[in-house]
Amino acid sequence: MKNNNFDHFAFHPLLQDIIEKLGFKKPTEIQEKVIPGILKGQSVIGQSRTGSGKTHAYLLPLFNKIDSSKQEVQFVITAPTRELATQIHDEVRKMIHYAEKDGKWIAKLLVGGTDKQKMMDKLKTPPHIVVGTPGRILDLVKEDALSIYSATSFVIDEADLMLDLGFINEVDQLLVRSKKDIQLMVFSATIPQRLQHFFKKYLENPIYVKIDEHFSPETMEHRLIARKHRDEADIIMDISKVIQPYLAIIFTNGKKQANELAKGLQERGLDAGLIHGGLTPRERKRVLKEIQGLRYQYVVATDLAARGIDIKGVSHVINAQIPKEEEFYIHRVGRTARAGMEGTAISIYDESDLKLVDKLEQKGLTFSYVEVKNGEWKEAKPWNERHLRTKTTTNVEREAWKQVSKTKKVKPGYKKKMKRQQESIKRRLNKKSKYSK
Repeated sequence: MKNNNFDHFAFHPLLQDIIEKLGFKKPTEIQEKVIPGILKGQSVIGQSRTGSGKTHAYLLPLFNKIDSSKQEVQFVITAPTRELATQIHDEVRKMIHYAEKDGKWIAKLLVGGTDKQKMMDKLKTPPHIVVGTPGRILDLVKEDALSIYSATSFVIDEADLMLDLGFINEVDQLLVRSKKDIQLMVFSATIPQRLQHFFKKYLENPIYVKIDEHFSPETMEHRLIARKHRDEADIIMDISKVIQPYLAIIFTNGKKQANELAKGLQERGLDAGLIHGGLTPRERKRVLKEIQGLRYQYVVATDLAARGIDIKGVSHVINAQIPKEEEFYIHRVGRTARAGMEGTAISIYDESDLKLVDKLEQKGLTFSYVEVKNGEWKEAKPWNERHLRTKTTTNVEREAWKQVSKTKKVKPGYKKKMKRQQESIKRRLNKKSKYSK
């Protein structure tokens, strides 16, 4: 057999051919765990990080079930952004082509920013597979240009992002217009508590698969560089002199910070692209095209690019600001070291980031502390060594204050006098501590 590692799924021979042409050798962990249930028609919640093979975890078993004798919608796949929907649709088209079913298996991409009337005309022959954003699909269903009642399976990709961007209501309205027993497949990198209510409404005894995060792939390196009150753009310029990225994504914690940083880098002579949710769809499309055309070596982005867009060939991730939650750090660094490639994550950190760094270390992540000096990487002292040194100094200061003689009569300049006295005692105590070691 050609694909021994996929054989146990008992796919149709045609699908085995597709798998071989896709170049897949063995299933990823999420694929291994959810495909058998999907093939049986069970509803599934699959939780695993970006880049773990979620898309093909549902596409492979769905393609195994296509019935080309029925000219009706069989599967609906929803995604939170038009870029992500386009990328899923591209994979669907590739699989149709590999199956040599062009013109026989019909897939349609339904997203905003395209001519609605033209789209309605194209839907006169119902597609087998609908891929799109919930808002545009719902719009066409309400216009009676599309019926999804015949669909047997419904996919919600990146469900948590769908929730964050406010599209879960449209998904809800689409499911109301679907069969009651539709097979529902929910894929997400995180499962927020707010999604639980939605699950209870639509899912009966789903298979719940959670793939524990592989926080530190062997091909991934994590570096920390202290901000020390410097401008982020200056630090990144220093970093750019010691790395040769194929493509580096520079993450910020918001659109405003992204705009400012991109401007700062461009002013310093670094041709950096910019992508975030505040750009118009046309601008986002243009920038994505430029990124794919390798115009940029550096792209400044918000978390939209960590989740809602699949940018290929990322060799470096730079966190201009460390995110506030562990999961967001994992999503960001997950853009690199994919499919066995090597990757480097470099994060600029402040004292306020130390709690998060500590949590990530407890989960098995290994950081190296570095700085850039004279165009080279140099080892730096870990934050906790500095932290301990600061603590010792604080104890000395406290002891020095205890030994300052307090006066009952307060005279002008007494505060300065006491401060001088405390400084003198502190020097003496530090000296004493030095010689006693």
